[in-house]
Amino acid sequence: MKAIVYERTGDASVLQLVDRPVPEPGPGEVLVRVAVSGVNPTDWKARRQWPLPAGWQTPGQDGAGVVEAVGQGVDPELIGERVWLWEAAWRRPWGTAAEYTVVPVRQAVRLGDASFDLGACLGIPFLTAHRCLTAGEYLPDTLRAGALSDHTVLVQGGAGAVGNAAIQLARWADATVIATVSSPEKAQLAAAAGATFVVNYREQDVVEEVRKIAPDGVHTIVEVSPARNAAADVQMLRRGGAVCVYADDGGAEVTLPIRPLMVPNARWQFVLVYTEPSAAKARAVANVAAAAAQGGIAVGEQAGLPLHHHPLAAAAAAHQAVENSVVGKVLITTSDDR
Repeated sequence: MKAIVYERTGDASVLQLVDRPVPEPGPGEVLVRVAVSGVNPTDWKARRQWPLPAGWQTPGQDGAGVVEAVGQGVDPELIGERVWLWEAAWRRPWGTAAEYTVVPVRQAVRLGDASFDLGACLGIPFLTAHRCLTAGEYLPDTLRAGALSDHTVLVQGGAGAVGNAAIQLARWADATVIATVSSPEKAQLAAAAGATFVVNYREQDVVEEVRKIAPDGVHTIVEVSPARNAAADVQMLRRGGAVCVYADDGGAEVTLPIRPLMVPNARWQFVLVYTEPSAAKARAVANVAAAAAQGGIAVGEQAGLPLHHHPLAAAAAAHQAVENSVVGKVLITTSDDR
């Protein structure tokens, strides 16, 4: 089979297209013929600095494809099932940037009739967004239609992959969603994702606009740039509200005023999907799968998430596009099944 492999950390040039034997699924694992691999920021960050679990690594946490074989203890009826994959390469060498990969069976989730493109987009972005929408004091721990019907959610950076996922999941759960963006073009993407209100932070006062919409403040803020937005976030939270931080764009340290956050019992929740509590992650996987099955989430320009496809041989270009912060979702097509 063809696979992308790197044997040392570094820039995108370390990615090599190689021939490898098709792996055998071990006990509790499934072998998946990958159709599409999703590329996330942690893929290039891992490529630059994370240790190699086996002296080599095939990148790609997310993907979608068809189960080809199962290991000991796995129901053989899964063979032929269309699935989406999450955290395939977390502390394991077998990622999704290959024609085949092996994952624990719980990390291969039934996709049904949804597209492989959608399946390859679900993992890290949507699971991260789910955690951001369920980690607050007054937020539900499970998302479903109506779960956020009396909530107002602020998504800082509504045109990014996680921002898009947060908008879509929050709207599926019937929240009022306010999204911030930096341009008219990104405003169109956030609106296409389903944002109820869109604020251009380069042209408008975000605090003023949010307070017009939510005079008592918002229930949660999905935050991509905490160092830049902390002062404003403090002013926009309602009593018991939460700021859920999933990235450090714009700075690695945050300064917070104690008393203005203490009085309303506000929460700052830091989110890394790989290490979140296992029960919360299991709920996220189930809820995201349900949203996809119900048609509550989508990808593509019409859903505010433009797709950028690269062939397997161009994995380095795909990684570089994500590292360069391309708007939309980068996908690697690994077979003709797509």
